[in-house]
Amino acid sequence: MKVTRILAILLAPTPLFFFPACQPHTAGETREEHHRIVVTNPVLKDVTLVQQYVCQVHSQRHINVRALENGYLEPILVKEGQKVNKGDVLFQILPTLYQARLESEQAEVRLAQLEYDNTSRLARDKVVSQQEVNIHEAKLNKAKAKAKLAEAELNFATVRAPFDGIVDRLLEQQGSLVKEGDNLTTLSDNSLMWVYFNVPEARYLEYMAGPSHEKENQKIELALAGGRIFPHDGKIGAIEAKFNNETGNIAFRADFPNPERLLRHGQTGNVLIKRVLKDALVIPQRATFETLDKQYVYVVDKEGVVRQRDIVVKHDMEDIFVISKGLDVHDKIILEGVKQVHDGEKVEFEFMEPEKALANAKYHAE
Repeated sequence: MKVTRILAILLAPTPLFFFPACQPHTAGETREEHHRIVVTNPVLKDVTLVQQYVCQVHSQRHINVRALENGYLEPILVKEGQKVNKGDVLFQILPTLYQARLESEQAEVRLAQLEYDNTSRLARDKVVSQQEVNIHEAKLNKAKAKAKLAEAELNFATVRAPFDGIVDRLLEQQGSLVKEGDNLTTLSDNSLMWVYFNVPEARYLEYMAGPSHEKENQKIELALAGGRIFPHDGKIGAIEAKFNNETGNIAFRADFPNPERLLRHGQTGNVLIKRVLKDALVIPQRATFETLDKQYVYVVDKEGVVRQRDIVVKHDMEDIFVISKGLDVHDKIILEGVKQVHDGEKVEFEFMEPEKALANAKYHAE
């Protein structure tokens, strides 16, 4: 029985197993697919250079309004943030004391005038000497001077706006006892704004060395919070007399008209100085690579051979470089495939028009 079972197992049909066909694989045969090589030309075009500086906005006139006399404040006639005109009453200090003093001095003037007139009449009748007349005349002039002083003190009790402006926070309220020199509020003339920003020494020297027509043709804008551009252009109004030794910067001032009173004293923003550079030689930044702090491009010669060439970048803009040395408009530079080629290698390439290359300048090089 055992022999029969063994024979049955040995004679049973063997199951067949099927495996998918495998392709032969040779070590080192797999390689990365190369990207296409695209070249373009540098091009001459007008570009706008933009220099950006953090700035602070100041009113052209921003003053502290102070009390000129001692006393209690009467009802205040203005509100915080109110626009006022030159001569408008801002604060009134209780004038009772000053009014009484003025009336007293005016009475002294009338008395001195009577004495002077009487003495003058007696002098004409040869009753008194001219010296007596001179004495009474001096007393009259003294009384008039004291009356003018009392009148000025009364006027000082009324605080008026020295120019058109906007009233800031009220620091004292009705009934407050104020002393001479106490700060009551501030007043800002916002018709013209002074915008201060710091410029590095190199940019200052470049600005001073530039011809006058470039300074006149440059456009100065003010970018506010959220990137909003102020609707009026400014102009350079002043440059400070000395550099900051700690930062190496010097302060510039740009003047901006502010007819809508949008700008307020103490605002911040960014000054944008824009200048048009005529016929600049430009290339896309993605056509370059950097080695040991130097910029290079790959140039394809007439035989299709790649040559590495160093370039000098004059201006670094958002997506393009302005080139001052190393290239001309006839050179063919590699735009796509920079990482796939080597110096001295012969390549096949496609040509892309410079305008199209610059339009796609934001794409990264391969």
